[in-house]
Amino acid sequence: MRNKLTEELAICGFNAVAAAGKLHPETINRLFLRQDRFPFFTGVCKNLAARKRPYKICEDEELERICKSSHHQGVVAMIEQPVVASLTKDDLEQWVAEGLTGLVLHAIGNDHNLGAMARSAAFFGARFIVISGADEEAQLTTSAYRVAEGGMEHAVVRRVGDTAAFLRDASRVLVTIGADPFARWRIRDFDAIAREQRARLSSRVRSGGRPAGFALVIGNEETGLPDAVKRHCSALVRIPGTGNMESLNAAHAATLFLRAAFEYRE
Repeated sequence: MRNKLTEELAICGFNAVAAAGKLHPETINRLFLRQDRFPFFTGVCKNLAARKRPYKICEDEELERICKSSHHQGVVAMIEQPVVASLTKDDLEQWVAEGLTGLVLHAIGNDHNLGAMARSAAFFGARFIVISGADEEAQLTTSAYRVAEGGMEHAVVRRVGDTAAFLRDASRVLVTIGADPFARWRIRDFDAIAREQRARLSSRVRSGGRPAGFALVIGNEETGLPDAVKRHCSALVRIPGTGNMESLNAAHAATLFLRAAFEYRE
């Protein structure tokens, strides 16, 4: 829930708030928690007291009113309303220099999916998430943070106005692999694709011996990736199944691609 008066966002759920308190305590402006949660957040409370910021012991009813969710798990933190900055040339250059893996999301349209993807990205060590201008619904909301279970604290989130235009440039320096249910390549071919594409890019993007990173491109569950986006991917890959369902949930598909990139060894 966003507090429009204070320009703050409520993040709730034990793991989400604990991750914020551990990795970015300076972002927490206020903390509300049940008495039984206090022993787990004494460090956060001490940090708030040192910065002359309040914390309060509450009952479940008040916590639910604050975050507008019954899934608060006994703790709610108020942080500055996150602003997703536009991706810059410096961002891309840093990701290339560090050989990072990340997600590029096109018209995902669901903050729960965004949160689930952030959780998987953190689990598999992906460091950036790019969302498109078409993602009106996939925002950094209370629900996204809760579903991410702390994963939002591990990734840099950036926005691009035109996914195809971004991939046109990114494919020159990153291995950009798009999810496409009709692709010739299967996800089991990931290693072969990665070796081929990294060899293609090696003379351009190696910095300090680091190989090219991966940008894993995931589209809308109903419409997939548009042709303009697919044209600018280094390769298109499908996840084979029985055919009983046309596709996986977008977050599940992203998880499989993240696992493939994590397990790849050149």
